[in-house]
Amino acid sequence: VQLVESGGGLVQPGVSLRLSCAASGFTFSSYPMSWYRQAPGKERELVAAITSGGDSTNYGESVKGRFTISRDNAKNTVYLQMNSLKPEDTAVYYCTVYVGRARKWGQGTQVTVSS
Repeated sequence: VQLVESGGGLVQPGVSLRLSCAASGFTFSSYPMSWYRQAPGKERELVAAITSGGDSTNYGESVKGRFTISRDNAKNTVYLQMNSLKPEDTAVYYCTVYVGRARKWGQGTQVTVSS
């Protein structure tokens, strides 16, 4: 299983950013996918999750209405569209899947929101 995140960076408050996670090594279309994030000194928290078919999603309270998770099963990729970014969104963002009786994580991509 390999998960490779991309799209992070340093942005100003209020702008948008889209993260991507390219997956391989498992049947992507059969598994729900999630994004988590971890800020310095804080616990890792759920940002968003999506079912295998993409028909249902759920979000952490702090990002509801601003972030959107989606997936393209033909491309084995899951996305996180982040709008109206705030400084408190600063964190390392991880793509994750529970497969083979274990949760697998990508290496993470840093998102820094600062003026």
